Amino acid sequence: MRKIKVIVVDDSALMRRIVSDMINAQEEMGVIDTAKNGEDLLTKIGLKTPDVITLDIEMPKMDGRETLKALKKNNINIPVIILSSVSKAGTELTMECLELGAFDFITKPSGAISLDIDKVKIELIQKIKLAFMQMEGKITSRVENEIAVSKIKTGGVKKVEAVVIGASTGGPKALYKVITALPDNIGVPILVVQHMPVGFTKAFADRLNLNSKLKVVEAEDGEMVEKNVVYIAPGGYHMEIGSDKRIHLNTEPSIWGVRPAVDKLFISATKVYGAKLLSVILTGMGRDGADGTVAVKNSGGFTMAEHASTCTIYGMPKAAFETGKVDEVVLLGNVSEEIIKSVLGR
Repeated sequence: MRKIKVIVVDDSALMRRIVSDMINAQEEMGVIDTAKNGEDLLTKIGLKTPDVITLDIEMPKMDGRETLKALKKNNINIPVIILSSVSKAGTELTMECLELGAFDFITKPSGAISLDIDKVKIELIQKIKLAFMQMEGKITSRVENEIAVSKIKTGGVKKVEAVVIGASTGGPKALYKVITALPDNIGVPILVVQHMPVGFTKAFADRLNLNSKLKVVEAEDGEMVEKNVVYIAPGGYHMEIGSDKRIHLNTEPSIWGVRPAVDKLFISATKVYGAKLLSVILTGMGRDGADGTVAVKNSGGFTMAEHASTCTIYGMPKAAFETGKVDEVVLLGNVSEEIIKSVLGR
């Protein structure tokens, strides 16, 4: 397999060096150039074509947001991984960049602490590989002639009293599409686990709230679950629903290497809502949510998974589907419509 070619964009010479060293230490990838801002990148892309771009968002002259707009305007379809700070401005810009088409993001190392650097390196390398593989078509099936919707279950759906949704890589864009298309009178609570680092879920919830008919909040420990509200699990905390129909956050060990975990939410919700629960698994890597899907189905609930052809990464929906417990496989563009049908019967 040929080396993955990367261009590193950052206004800090030190950060360009740190990120470049992380990438160049891998046999399967290498940095072919660096750029100090978006303008510099656009000039260099004319001379060298990378497979993946790592992009700082807070830069002079042309920041990450403007760079993504320029890439789109010039029809340059190269996957971009955002390197973001956890500042308020940084998290808000990151959410905008994901909407503008960035593949994913990681948090910048916050200092010279080796543990922090090592964690960032592992995540960066993994996401560069995923971005490249997705671009090469090695993860997601893009066969247009596939059957778009596969319905396994027949007969009517029991009255739904709550919806739970899980997502990972590609999830922010997918969730934006789904949540913003739901009506303000959906009549049930919607609880969401999106794999996201500490510090980013608040900005994510705020952006969804600004553009949705439903109220969207970052969940807080102990708050009562209410109808017509979307609850986003905060980064770093598992989110569960208690028998008191309140949200309970905890820092129990990660599952599948993540916290919050989709399985934690789904399994806890089955104990409260039983057969009146609807679960949805959207794009993401790994198998988080598969055990939760089994639990929902075994409790008599209704289960959905995103179709391979619209997933950024067909990992979590695939793992859920392979359990044999998925009732309906749905194109991303139809997920909100199918949720409305299941909940409101229309």
